[in-house]
Amino acid sequence: MTDSWNTRTKLVHQGARRSQYGEVAEAIYMTQGFVYPTAEAAEARFLGTGPDEFIYARYGNPTVAAFEERIAAIEGTEDAFATASGMAAVSGALMAMLRAGDHVVAARALFGSCLYVLENVLARYGVEVTLVDGTDLDAWRSAIRDGTKAVFLESVSNPTLEVIDLAGVAKLAHAVGATVVVDNVFATPVFSRAVELGADVVIYSATKHIDGQGRALGGVICGTRDFIRGTVEPYLKHTGGALSPFNAWIMLNGMVTMDLRVRAQAASAQAIATALQGDARLARVIYPGLPEHPQHAIAAAQMSGFGTVLSFEVAGGQAAAFRALNALRVAVISNNLGDARTIATHPATTTHQRLPDDQKALLGITPGLVRLSVGLEDTVDLIADLRGALGAI
Repeated sequence: MTDSWNTRTKLVHQGARRSQYGEVAEAIYMTQGFVYPTAEAAEARFLGTGPDEFIYARYGNPTVAAFEERIAAIEGTEDAFATASGMAAVSGALMAMLRAGDHVVAARALFGSCLYVLENVLARYGVEVTLVDGTDLDAWRSAIRDGTKAVFLESVSNPTLEVIDLAGVAKLAHAVGATVVVDNVFATPVFSRAVELGADVVIYSATKHIDGQGRALGGVICGTRDFIRGTVEPYLKHTGGALSPFNAWIMLNGMVTMDLRVRAQAASAQAIATALQGDARLARVIYPGLPEHPQHAIAAAQMSGFGTVLSFEVAGGQAAAFRALNALRVAVISNNLGDARTIATHPATTTHQRLPDDQKALLGITPGLVRLSVGLEDTVDLIADLRGALGAI
């Protein structure tokens, strides 16, 4: 039984759909439609009374379905729906379940595009959104009320790596019947315990660790079968946020090595964070695996590893941070994360640049802050590269 398989085995075999040819690697079904043997069979398929098969690629596809089954098995949910990007997953999950007059409570520390969806898109359609300090359970308690429809948070925030007490927030949300929606990218599917801790819906940008090699966009929403097929699928199949079969095939192949990659990257991130601590050129080093991290104990309790991303603040602000970034020789400057390559990002001028300065300050996104997504390069080389870059200040 596949339920008894361990993670690495599931990542290689779960969801495999072989054709009559018995291929070893998953096939790519690059088709937009499907042929029915009779007009009656087509009618039955559309009515939902025929075989549980495919109608149109926007609704589902064999390659995409294999990816959905595999990620659901890893996350521990009943089902999953794959989307064109991580943000298609975030917006799709929220838009599918919310309507005018609903109330959402969300952590304030979020990726810039997530804040845009909450503050601009949902608010435009009459959804009331309350933002809170995600690390403060009392703030959640005060904001969540009878009638709150959903809570939304990043289990580890981008880019300041605040860790939210997921079990505590879920308990408060479930007490009023609210759905707990978690963007779990920084926790990764490898280290996640989100469902066990009370998450109802788990979202990933598959562009990150799932592909892990900077090749393709993708996203996925994981949850109960009722939520995925009854709430998410009707919305996404009509609004067109489907994942390409080719991208699904890339994700399937990425997942085969994901456990090995993520564990190696996290070990390297821990070593780099430890090596950078105490450097006089840095005002702070942020990594949940450091005992000094404010939520270190929570991170240890709710994840089986501390993740592949760390942040540090260069003393001297933006000018000093830019000098350090421009001196990197191994790490590259970009805005992705979870990649096999180490990527350095300056959030204040890129991923979070649209935020007003006072909001950046409130979130701790200072002019000197650098986010480092640790790749698969040799740890010794990365530490030497970072120290050399800091020497350029």
